Amino acid sequence: MSVLIHFSIFPLDKGKSVSPYVARAVKIIRESGLKSKLGPMGTSIEGEWDEVITLVGRCLEDLKKDCDRVYTTITADYRKGVSGRIESKVKSVEKKL
Repeated sequence: MSVLIHFSIFPLDKGKSVSPYVARAVKIIRESGLKSKLGPMGTSIEGEWDEVITLVGRCLEDLKKDCDRVYTTITADYRKGVSGRIESKVKSVEKKL
C-alpha cells in the first residue's frame, strides 16, 4: 500500500445536518475492504492510488443521485514501499508526547 488520503465529502444543498449523507459515504468506504479510519471532519483511507481514487469516485456517484451540489476535499501522502501508516503515523506522534 502506498497512499494515505484524508477525505471529506458532503452535500451543500441539504440543510444544516448532513450526517445521513456522510454516513452513506462511510458505508461505501467500509464495505470497500480498504483500511480506513473515521474522524470528526473526514475519513483517512489507505491503499493503492487507483483503488483509493476509485473509491472516492464511488462516494461521489452515490451522493450525486440526490444531491445537486457536493463538496469534496482530498489530501494525499504517497510513500513508496510503506504500509500501515494509518496507525503508525499517529503512534509516532503519541510516543513523542
